[in-house]
Amino acid sequence: MGMMHLAVRVLAAFFAAEMFAQASDTKKVISQYGENITVPCNGGDNKPADLIFTKWKYTRSDGTSGDLLVKQAQKDEAKISATDSYKDRVNITSDSSLVITRATLSDQITFTCMVVSFSNLNEYPVEVEVRKRPSAPEIKNKASQLENGKPTPLGECVSTDANPPVEIIWLKNNQTLVDNGNTVVITTTETKDSVTGLSSSKSRLLYAAGKEDMTSKFACLVRHVTGPDQVTAPVAFSIYYPTEKVSLQVMPAGPVKEGDNVTLKCQADGNPPPTNFNFHIKGKKVTVTGSNVHVLSGVTRDDSGEYKCSLPNNDKMEATAMITVNYLDLSVSPSGRVLKKLGELLEVKVDKNVSSEPTVIWTKEGTRLEKQPNFTILTYSHAGVYTCEMSVGGIKRSSSFQLIVEGAPKINSLTKKRSTDGKNKVLTCEAEGSPQPDVQWSVNGTDSKSTYNNGKAIFTLTVEPRLNQTVACHVVNSLGSDSRTISVLPLIDETQAKQDQPDDDDKAKLIVGIVVGLIVVAILVGIIYWLYMKRRQGTWKTGEKEMGTSEESKKLEENSHRQEV
Repeated sequence: MGMMHLAVRVLAAFFAAEMFAQASDTKKVISQYGENITVPCNGGDNKPADLIFTKWKYTRSDGTSGDLLVKQAQKDEAKISATDSYKDRVNITSDSSLVITRATLSDQITFTCMVVSFSNLNEYPVEVEVRKRPSAPEIKNKASQLENGKPTPLGECVSTDANPPVEIIWLKNNQTLVDNGNTVVITTTETKDSVTGLSSSKSRLLYAAGKEDMTSKFACLVRHVTGPDQVTAPVAFSIYYPTEKVSLQVMPAGPVKEGDNVTLKCQADGNPPPTNFNFHIKGKKVTVTGSNVHVLSGVTRDDSGEYKCSLPNNDKMEATAMITVNYLDLSVSPSGRVLKKLGELLEVKVDKNVSSEPTVIWTKEGTRLEKQPNFTILTYSHAGVYTCEMSVGGIKRSSSFQLIVEGAPKINSLTKKRSTDGKNKVLTCEAEGSPQPDVQWSVNGTDSKSTYNNGKAIFTLTVEPRLNQTVACHVVNSLGSDSRTISVLPLIDETQAKQDQPDDDDKAKLIVGIVVGLIVVAILVGIIYWLYMKRRQGTWKTGEKEMGTSEESKKLEENSHRQEV
């Protein structure tokens, strides 16, 4: 009777649960397509102490209810009650969670966990959402080229097998393109697979390109709730537009000089670019096929002028460029080896024929000069190699002459001094002359040296004087000669002569004494003369005759004359 009574109570509770069960708020579970779905029963808190059994059921799309399984509290195994596709796909875990294998979009329904105990009855509904990450986007049916200003289907971006449907975004240079109904028109459509229920999306872009889009990169981005955005590889398109402008380029871009090869390059902004051009060369038309260049070989100054290029089918679509061929002719007079005499005049003349004002640099022996040289009175220092360098527009010309100034030798000085060891005399003879003069000494020496620079010659001779002698320096070249002599005393005599001579202080004192003595004598003579004149003036003033004899007068006159002397 006890077992029968328990069974009756269980059945009563079951029927009561079906009739009076109270459902809690619906929870939601998100799962991935093709993976297992785990649906928790009251978050895992579903085992009251007086639990009788747990039941899972679901609500069909038509609103009817279907059973999945029942698990009694005293048993380890659940009883599968489902008869449809869930029969082999459902199970229950130890915490009463429902497990559904191989999730499909048909599993996006509400599953309810019913917990029946002796004291209570509860239902816990859970809504299942199944998501599917879309395939990587692709751009299909791409346009072969776009036409400038004309709306053209650029392509279709396709992404398949997604749930929920994706969002497709078009990008230009990584910036979002927005449908404006005119230059940008985006049309997106969605379809569902009749078997899987997964969505495929397709976005069509109608785009009016401009010339600036020659460098633009287009891409398609797919955004979905399952994860990071997916972007296609960037795609570039050729933009067709007719030629609107022609330009003519001259190469090289820098200065052109005679003998250079000059390339004329005609460029048009159309796409595809023209392949044939007309070049107008000094009044002649030259047609180039399959190229946009024409080469002028070895240009001359006569090739300077205006050049043109144009389209073969439209001569008005043309471009012009000026070519200036630089040239430089230089002539300097004198040239080569120039022989002039000392003191003569030399005028330097420069003749040039040049395309524009040149840069002129004069140098002497490699050292830059401030201006063009001109010589009114030539000196030996003027001799050297002079170079005129002229440049313009990449051209350099130079002309040189070697100036040689000649003159008969002339001795400027002949001096002597003791040698450093005090035992000899060193004679130095300095002269000027060109060609370089030779020297002849009238005596032999122990050491003879010479230097020569810019027409100046220095000859030295070391001698040991034993007797009083006169030494001659004689210099000579092909134009003449010069001589000069100097007295050379023996070293002993020279020393004695120095000793016999008063020193400098004595000389100074002697000179001062002589000068003072002469001044005193002059003063005395002046005083005597003044007294005499005074005396005579006194006699003339009185008009008296002098007293005394004629002999006395004569004596006075004689004495007076003696004093004056």
